Amino acid sequence: MERRWLSELLVVLLLGAVGNLKEAEGCGEQSCPQAPDGFLNVHLIPHTHNDVGWLKTVDQYYYGARNDIQHAGVQYILDSVVSQLLRDPNKRFIYAESAFFWRWWKQQDEQMKRDVTRLVEEGRLEFINGGWSMNDEAATHYSSIIDQMTLGLQFLKSTFGDCGRPRVAWHIDPFGHSKEQALLFAQMGYDGFFFGRLDYQDKANREKTKQMEMLWRASDDIPPPYADLFTGVLPNGYNPPDGFCWDQLCDDVPLIDDPSIEDYNADVIVKKFLKAATQQAEKYLSDHIVMTMGSDFQYENAILWFKNMDRLIKNVNMQQINGSKVNVFYSTPSCYLQSLHRANVTWPVKTDDFFPYADGPHMFWTGYFTSRPAFKGYERLSNNFLQVCNQMEALSGVEARNGPYGQSNSTVMRRAMGVAQHHDAVTGTAKQPVNNDYTLRLSQGWDSCQVVISNSLSSLTGIKENFAFCNLLNISVCHVTETANNFKVFLYNPLGRSITWNVRLPVNGHAYKVIGPNDETIPSEVVDVSDFTKELRLYQGRAERELIFQGQIPAMGFSSFTVGKLSLPDRFVFKSKKGKKQPDKIQNQYYRVDFDPETGLMSGIHNLEKNISLPLTQSFYWYNASIGNEESSQPSGAYIFRPNNSSPLPVSQHSRSYLVQNSLVQEVYQNFSSWCSQVVRLYKDQRYVELEWTVGPIPIGDGCGKEVISLIDTKLQTGGVFYTDSNGRQIMQRRRDSRETWKLNQTEPVAGNYYPVNSRIYIKDKYTQLSVLTDRSQGGSSIRDGSLELMVHRRLLYDDNRGVGEPLLENGFFGEGIVVRGRHLLLLDHVEEAADAHRTLALQQYMSPQVVLSYGDGIPYSQEGTPLRKFSALRSELPHNAHLLTFAMHSPDKILLRLEHPFQSQESKNSSQPITINLNTLFSSVFLSDFEETTLAANLEKSRLKRLAWRTKTGSALQMDTPRSPVLDPSNVTLSPMEIRTFLATIRYRDKTALHGR
Repeated sequence: MERRWLSELLVVLLLGAVGNLKEAEGCGEQSCPQAPDGFLNVHLIPHTHNDVGWLKTVDQYYYGARNDIQHAGVQYILDSVVSQLLRDPNKRFIYAESAFFWRWWKQQDEQMKRDVTRLVEEGRLEFINGGWSMNDEAATHYSSIIDQMTLGLQFLKSTFGDCGRPRVAWHIDPFGHSKEQALLFAQMGYDGFFFGRLDYQDKANREKTKQMEMLWRASDDIPPPYADLFTGVLPNGYNPPDGFCWDQLCDDVPLIDDPSIEDYNADVIVKKFLKAATQQAEKYLSDHIVMTMGSDFQYENAILWFKNMDRLIKNVNMQQINGSKVNVFYSTPSCYLQSLHRANVTWPVKTDDFFPYADGPHMFWTGYFTSRPAFKGYERLSNNFLQVCNQMEALSGVEARNGPYGQSNSTVMRRAMGVAQHHDAVTGTAKQPVNNDYTLRLSQGWDSCQVVISNSLSSLTGIKENFAFCNLLNISVCHVTETANNFKVFLYNPLGRSITWNVRLPVNGHAYKVIGPNDETIPSEVVDVSDFTKELRLYQGRAERELIFQGQIPAMGFSSFTVGKLSLPDRFVFKSKKGKKQPDKIQNQYYRVDFDPETGLMSGIHNLEKNISLPLTQSFYWYNASIGNEESSQPSGAYIFRPNNSSPLPVSQHSRSYLVQNSLVQEVYQNFSSWCSQVVRLYKDQRYVELEWTVGPIPIGDGCGKEVISLIDTKLQTGGVFYTDSNGRQIMQRRRDSRETWKLNQTEPVAGNYYPVNSRIYIKDKYTQLSVLTDRSQGGSSIRDGSLELMVHRRLLYDDNRGVGEPLLENGFFGEGIVVRGRHLLLLDHVEEAADAHRTLALQQYMSPQVVLSYGDGIPYSQEGTPLRKFSALRSELPHNAHLLTFAMHSPDKILLRLEHPFQSQESKNSSQPITINLNTLFSSVFLSDFEETTLAANLEKSRLKRLAWRTKTGSALQMDTPRSPVLDPSNVTLSPMEIRTFLATIRYRDKTALHGR
């Protein structure tokens, strides 16, 4: 006993000498433990990973309901962890998901809030990442990523001040990692980024070459170090090392260090830990390593974890008396990052991304790029609607939030969209009831924003109308236009430039007169609703025809149109007839599309303006989903894409086609089967070809799961290279059967070449580029030279054994498979000129005009002058290479404004030039002043931003002590390619009499 007492005394003295722990002096770097030199320092990171919905809904996870599905209760985790932290000043914990913490915080009393604030200020409860959710990186659009991160980070700032600002990004569970995500994190001011999942071959190579940590150079356009982000791969995903999980959900034995107990095992566990630490250190460059001590929904009974980790720390460090050079302590990712920075190591540099992700030879997680395509489409539309809602709320202020249609604001939609970005939401990898809950939340957000938009429109127009939002126009359903002889159409354009928009409204009349905002007659046409659409909408609408007209809409503003049914004698009524069967071409001023009269398929596309022609075929095919074979038992599922053959099967070798043609539009309706159809469309003055596809219910009566693609074949010599976007912004070059930073052993020639496509995919040769723009996230590839394919829908019969526990077998009406309708835009251009049109169209795809209807029987909302029929919030349009990314309320008197240069530096001779904007004179309807530039998430003044410098193998360390423009001149704001600049400004509203011209 005397020897044991002396040993413990020596340990205490040793720990004091090396300074393993010190009393917290505040948050940030000063709160970190001082790790001793000459030791292998093991940073234990107590953490929990809380999915914002997956097997259970958000509410069920928070409250701990439905534990028969999964035992998880977030409120109990936070209760238990905080209790343990308050009891012992040596303990630390990190938390990531603001959506859950916000809920918990609202339910605490003032004393608990003070206690938690103290923990945060002492750096012992550290917020990491901090977004509303831990967003996916493949199926998310950059606009939605920025919004959801801003929502979470601003909650933390308003609640805890500077100590609540996360310094490290933490994406431990998303299934692959994008270059654009890293760029966004860098622009948000993070010092580092840690993640858990990467391709198994990539990981093996990195472990062998000690490249598990690196500097990610996340942009080719923004100069170092502003787009650089230190990035580390966690050693065990986000789990603890084998044998060291001490949660109530785990089965590992506790550490017993009382020698009088028969089951004493401290010696065995310490030996095992020292071996694990030593083996891990062999794969990393510095004398610091990290161990994630926690996992999914762990720490509901935090004392189990902390008591065992206390004993582990004590017993491992006691071995230092015997010459051990392993030192272990409680830490956080930001403290670990500080230690790596002080280690003064030279780090490798990465410039590509981490897609696709595979966790085994036949296990590519590329199916979720397309899974639940209807929800992916709804999520993208919801982002579009949120941007309109944000803008109109900001333009009308209190009148938008508290107007004639009731009280509301954009917050409900912002939170719903924040949840939808979660890596099991927009990905389509949650259970069906959970996906239904995500959809419900978005629907509630739409309801709330409809009130905001109605209030704002009344305020801006001066008329209180009975506004209606017809959200099923894509299947020709709208009660107002179907039943009214006269109605109004309001088109709001959220872009910073004016546009012409093609309006299609379901009607039952034969002819209509459309009057524009300047009392001009707008040309219009009436066409029959297709049989495809009638079958798809079922009982939801009864319109026989569609009214088509083109509306001009000013920048960041609206135009209103009056529509009236014409009563004509029968002999003057145009009898809409289908054109010839199997048409051979359609053509407008800019494009011609040829069709094979024998098969009905597209056979060529011509850009008449540029004098470019390209023979091609386009049709629909399907891959037979694997259920496992002799090579691997892995089936296709919600996450995994695994076809059982590299050659897809045609839905049909022919399409039955007919032509609809008038002065505004030419359309070829193609019917491939009872469950697959398409409209090839050219509007007047339109510089692209529209392909509106409708797929479903995918038949499974033959016992085969099916993964349906739209496939384009050309003779372009592409050399195995194709291009996809990264979250809708940067363009990534992809090379078939190859990875940029390691030698690939390709085991799945189709799935292993699929990549996420958020906005566009293209192929090119030396002169010609063929591009397809999407309206939602999808998986895509070029499996053969000259080909492009996009997966549009999938319906599967087996679970892929990644946890969701059910096949991807979505049902629609009457228990049949869901039907999905979407759009692809097809463009043909010279290589050096392609980016101009493509960037512009990509922005318009996700920032489309919002259509609002009314019966036209409104009454004056106020007496302040003439009602407005046309309005722009801008004094003049933005330059074509400037984009108004965000205009939203930040606080009652503050506006959040983001301006973006959407082009990359080398892609356009004209558009890839810096641009300068005068913020003082940008807006016409509001006055902005007191501009302050911030980081991308608006949670830190740009003038206060400092980030860590890193020495790399490509050059010396670069320090970012001050921003590039330390003094802001709002009259002279310059944007360079790929740059987003974020501002907060005080807002004042113009007098209504000035707005309405009185």
